[in-house]
Amino acid sequence: MDKAQIKQTVLEEISKTEASIEHYKELTKPISPNDAIGRVSRMDAINNKSVNEASLRQAEIKLNNLKRVWSKIDDTDFGICLKCKQQIPVGRILIRPESLLCVNCAR
Repeated sequence: MDKAQIKQTVLEEISKTEASIEHYKELTKPISPNDAIGRVSRMDAINNKSVNEASLRQAEIKLNNLKRVWSKIDDTDFGICLKCKQQIPVGRILIRPESLLCVNCAR
């Protein structure tokens, strides 16, 4: 397993996820009732805010998982599926570095 490539991928994902979290935080700021945007536009803005809040929660979960993976990346059992104890393919780790299960066990 190419640990240097995996470390680089995890760091890049952490950086991208942190940027996404900041972006979602901006999008989920309260909508001021003093803004004259119209009733339909206000309802659309509230709906979009709810969608962005859900995306923010998902990004925060992903960041926590990535940080957990980063803290264990040098362990001897890194890359081993938690369920079946088989090696997780490197391709899966590079695509979803926060994954702790192989594809079969994740289903």
